[in-house]
Amino acid sequence: MGFFEKLKNKVTQQTDTVTEKFKEGLTKTRDSFAEQMNELFAQYRTVDEEFFEELEEILIGADAGVNTVMELIDELKEEARRRNIKDSKNIAPLITEKLSEKLDKTGDDASLNIQQDGMTVILFVGVNGVGKTTTIGKMAHSFKEEGKKVVMAAGDTFRAGAIEQLDEWGKRVGVDVVKQQAGSDPAAVMYDAIQSARSKNADVLLCDTAGRLQNKVNLMKELEKVKRVISREIPNAPHEVLLVLDATTGQNAMSQAKTFQEATDVSGIALTKLDGTAKGGIVLAVRNELDIPVKLVGLGEKMDDMQPFDAEQFVYGLFRELVEEQTEESS
Repeated sequence: MGFFEKLKNKVTQQTDTVTEKFKEGLTKTRDSFAEQMNELFAQYRTVDEEFFEELEEILIGADAGVNTVMELIDELKEEARRRNIKDSKNIAPLITEKLSEKLDKTGDDASLNIQQDGMTVILFVGVNGVGKTTTIGKMAHSFKEEGKKVVMAAGDTFRAGAIEQLDEWGKRVGVDVVKQQAGSDPAAVMYDAIQSARSKNADVLLCDTAGRLQNKVNLMKELEKVKRVISREIPNAPHEVLLVLDATTGQNAMSQAKTFQEATDVSGIALTKLDGTAKGGIVLAVRNELDIPVKLVGLGEKMDDMQPFDAEQFVYGLFRELVEEQTEESS
């Protein structure tokens, strides 16, 4: 069985809802990417150096990251030689296979670290404007739908309107929000939130934080203090530190990620607004060059459009037409 058949079988074993969300959320990227790939296959019937140069340009143009793309192209050339692939159409399954490998590294766990006993504490970090508060609100909705009791902590006490925004999400989702006045000490908010969540027997505590990058030293000190208060009250917490990045900002998201990696131990990425970009290759760059698992992706504006990341669904979403066409031909 070829890779396209295996990919299709894996994806079709999942719910139609998940497949549909990835299909719709990746429409912009797929339309742009598929058009360029079809042109590439039409222009180059055989796999040669020029074919790989064009493929390299397409992938870099999709924000997949220069280092990652060059590494991928080298692997493709080697594997094409080894398998004696000459026809450009026959290399399409190999491209998807290698992309899947880079997105889904062996030993990685892209699932959230949810505690089976006791409360799960998730800390959200990221610059202002990336959709951090919206992500927290959507995650609160998702956990509540699973039957979990959720509390949110308004730890971004500096950005104008941040507390009110999270409070509004709390009302919308039906979840308690622990807050203090603007300008309060974020660590004090976290302490109050933990006590409140404990008294309510909450399953999950979702913590917002400030996203100021003007002074990296202050940011580091603030996040360290917040984490210290949390871990003092709950050993081994926070259980996740999720860095929220905006997919539409492309390589700028990479530089943000590197700053936050220095400031705190990021355990996973929540990539928002993936539906709003034609350059979805940023997922590959983030995953491969930062070596942090992408755990959540924003695939739309609806309440349930923040989905757990799935490498197979992502690759299938990009190459859907090609996979369908080749699997039909071989059946």
